[in-house]
Amino acid sequence: MQSEAPGRPHRTSFVIAAAGIAALGGFLFGYDTGVISGAILFISKTFSISTQMKEFVVSIVLVGALCGAMVAGYIADRIGRRRTLLTAGVLFIAGALVSAFATTVLLLLIGRFIVGVAIGFSSVTSPLYISEVSPAGMRGGLVSLYQLAITIGILAAFAIDYSLSRAGAWQWMLGVAVIPALILVLGMIVMPESPRYLFKMGKDTDARAVLRKMRSGADISSEEQSIRDALSGLQIGSRAAIVLNLRFALFVGIGLAVLQQVTGINTVIYYGPQIFQMAGFHSASSSILATAAVGIVNVLLTIVAIVFSDRLGRKPLLYAGCAGMALALVALALSFGVHGLASQRGAIALISLMAYVGCFAFSLGPIVWLLISEIYPLRSRGLGMSVATFSNWTANFVVAQSFLTIISALGQAYTFLLYAGLSVVTIVFVRYAVPETKREELERIEVYVPASPRA
Repeated sequence: MQSEAPGRPHRTSFVIAAAGIAALGGFLFGYDTGVISGAILFISKTFSISTQMKEFVVSIVLVGALCGAMVAGYIADRIGRRRTLLTAGVLFIAGALVSAFATTVLLLLIGRFIVGVAIGFSSVTSPLYISEVSPAGMRGGLVSLYQLAITIGILAAFAIDYSLSRAGAWQWMLGVAVIPALILVLGMIVMPESPRYLFKMGKDTDARAVLRKMRSGADISSEEQSIRDALSGLQIGSRAAIVLNLRFALFVGIGLAVLQQVTGINTVIYYGPQIFQMAGFHSASSSILATAAVGIVNVLLTIVAIVFSDRLGRKPLLYAGCAGMALALVALALSFGVHGLASQRGAIALISLMAYVGCFAFSLGPIVWLLISEIYPLRSRGLGMSVATFSNWTANFVVAQSFLTIISALGQAYTFLLYAGLSVVTIVFVRYAVPETKREELERIEVYVPASPRA
């Protein structure tokens, strides 16, 4: 019997619930990275820290995420995707509590580092788990829920920052993350392990039971056979089988992961209020509110990827999004670089950043996480996700740690032009290196094939 028709996936509440619970890792990722943009304005006053220390308070989370991402794939392959997500949830709780009750900069750094490790774990394992439980015809939309959760987390962080900004209650800003972390832990306790991981570990009976439940009792023989073929190293031809070997898959994954960051998105997430203050928003509350408006656009435009990634495909969304990002960054650069635009700088900055983040939200944001969860063979998927995610967090750290320094050295205009140029580079990379994977079963994407001109 044939596998599910690409256009008619078995839509079940159970698989959507599993994806939704796992996507809470993305919500916490977004919240804990976004909340610092407002909290740092008050942390710097409480502890009287320098610009360099402000950068480190922001970027210590990324150091933790690097460490977490480095080992998360290995752990997910050893103890399973579900248990790794449970571990991430516990770490989120611990990190939020330490941060909220910090009385010294050192304790704050320790708490934020723990949060970073949790983010590293979830950024590897959440999209991995979702991709492995999803039917082929709706995998793009379900994995994109992870990015949607990130954007909702960021928006929630901006809203919490704004509501607490008058009181300057940065401890509460950081501590609120305990609530979604508890929901993640409780939710994953009742969710099953990924059926593909269970097949990999030889637990065939359990794997079939989970797969039947995920597919609403539909025939799973074709999907099971493709998983077995992948595990045994058999080739199963496919139009998406252009991942010639693991090294090329790693090249594509690392390239996408790095380009997602060096095009500048987290300068807005981490330093949005400060960018708006540079553009003429004078109070902390108004700059946080402007950043929150950008966050709303981020959420809404991510829905485009959920709706269209399985219809139009991954690459068309990447082309359109990166082109829009480049144009928006050029406009932002001009607002800072052209003296005659000084009086309109605040309005131009707000519109440009909305356009930039909106274009990122339906392209590089969700599609990168989707692709790096698809392109690796099952036997090496945890490792591949770790390598790509580690690269992502390395680039993230470099951007966060250097942004204010680059602004000081080059000025605002040339800094944003630099990010615009890297958006153009991304278009070229997508054109020549990235495969189209829409509606393909995972095992038909990850297959090894001999190199040939037709590939």
